Amino acid sequence: MLVRRIARPLLAAPFVYGGVSTLRKPQDRVPGAAPVVEKIAETADKQLPMQIPRDVQQWVQADAAIKVAAGSLFALGKLPRLTALVLSASIVPTTLAGHRFWEHDDPTEQFGQISNFLKNTGLLGGLLLAAVDTEGKPSVGYRARRAAKKTASSTEQSFARAQKRAAKAQKQATKRAKKNRS
Repeated sequence: MLVRRIARPLLAAPFVYGGVSTLRKPQDRVPGAAPVVEKIAETADKQLPMQIPRDVQQWVQADAAIKVAAGSLFALGKLPRLTALVLSASIVPTTLAGHRFWEHDDPTEQFGQISNFLKNTGLLGGLLLAAVDTEGKPSVGYRARRAAKKTASSTEQSFARAQKRAAKAQKQATKRAKKNRS
């Protein structure tokens, strides 16, 4: 549909642009990302059997690369549901790291951060809609249930036919046995 061909690149553009910008100059994002990376690393260390890297710049660059790759694929309509989910997962820590409006006392700065925070939540909403968009086709769950029903029906029909053939063969065997006795 034409709307999807227009909407996907528009929705992907901030991710691709921001990702490329961050890859060029990751050190600008490191201070804002440090508290989020530290929190994620702390939580992961408690729950995972291994230690995860704590290099904030490495996390920032990985996130930027994910945004560029997933955003580009999404804009091109390649794996749109999966890439929308990946971008959704990527925007949450970015928003929490970069737009911490609750930490600002200056009303002008706080307003700017709230605006960007809400912009990112709006992008998240669009991505979530894109993630569930089946483009008018039945969902995978529906298709799987339908295939299972068809398979079950086909199996039942085959079983019924096999029972009829077995009953017929048994009758014929009984008739032959009676003839042989006589």
